[in-house]
Amino acid sequence: MLEKSGSMRSAYGDALVELGAENPRIVVIGADTTDSIKSANFGIKYPDRFFNVGIAEQNLIGVAAGFAFAGKIAYAGTYAIFVPGKCVDQIRNIVAYANLDVKIVCSHGGITVGPDGASHQQVEDIAIMRAIPRMRVVVPADAVATKATVKAIADIPGPFYVRISRGISGGNSATVYEDGMEYRLGKGNVLRDGKDAVIFACGLLVPEALVAAESMNKGGLSVAVIDLHTVKPIDEELITGYGKTCGFAVTAEEHNIFGGLGSAVTEVLSESYPIPVKRVGVNDTFGESGEAAELMVKYGLTADKIEEAVIASRAEKR
Repeated sequence: MLEKSGSMRSAYGDALVELGAENPRIVVIGADTTDSIKSANFGIKYPDRFFNVGIAEQNLIGVAAGFAFAGKIAYAGTYAIFVPGKCVDQIRNIVAYANLDVKIVCSHGGITVGPDGASHQQVEDIAIMRAIPRMRVVVPADAVATKATVKAIADIPGPFYVRISRGISGGNSATVYEDGMEYRLGKGNVLRDGKDAVIFACGLLVPEALVAAESMNKGGLSVAVIDLHTVKPIDEELITGYGKTCGFAVTAEEHNIFGGLGSAVTEVLSESYPIPVKRVGVNDTFGESGEAAELMVKYGLTADKIEEAVIASRAEKR
């Protein structure tokens, strides 16, 4: 199960190159990390539409906004710790307030940044960005979904924040989707149906959720796995429907349990159909230096911890 893997960063670079050929309005702006996140591939092909502003993240957002004001579709990206970390004011007041066509795509989200340690492990970005009006927030599960997302949002006016991962093993992460998958704004994907329990996940925790569900299926439990790739706008109908069917929910994300996917799901269910929700994620702490796979285990971002959460929560089922 989940034997294939791929690089989200490479998928981002490939998507940009394809977009550049399809639409002359596409411009790409980077901040000294363009080789790492593969946006430099666009610059090789279309140097007149590629701009590296250096280590100046506020300027990155300002330049992207300027291009959007001029009628371009601007893709701006670096590491997630720097954007939104260093330029929330510019994102809020220049991009979101004016509802500009700026697509912010950032890599190295979460603790799987690994040896770079807590100072570079961004576990608050989903919370920050989903609180900004007009900002759409997407966390793809794998390389295939990353490419589909990056390409699809070019045709959806307004600002986006897309958070991708550095990867767990050799820059790669498990592949969930087949080539050709379609990204739909605000519509979660049912990867596995079930009636006894439901796991809502995003990003690198989607494949972990699938492994957990498969394990529980062998024990006789029918467990649904939903990829809620779009954290904002979130799929309220899908969440409520499975909440009513299963009577409790587990969420899983590579992010602080406060303000991320778990909070978003809980907000929906508290208003539509209150049920117990167990959040699997980084439990209000900073990370540390270590190999990505080791950190996933230490901070409980694994299939076995998701399975434990499901089993423990069944006793509280509505």
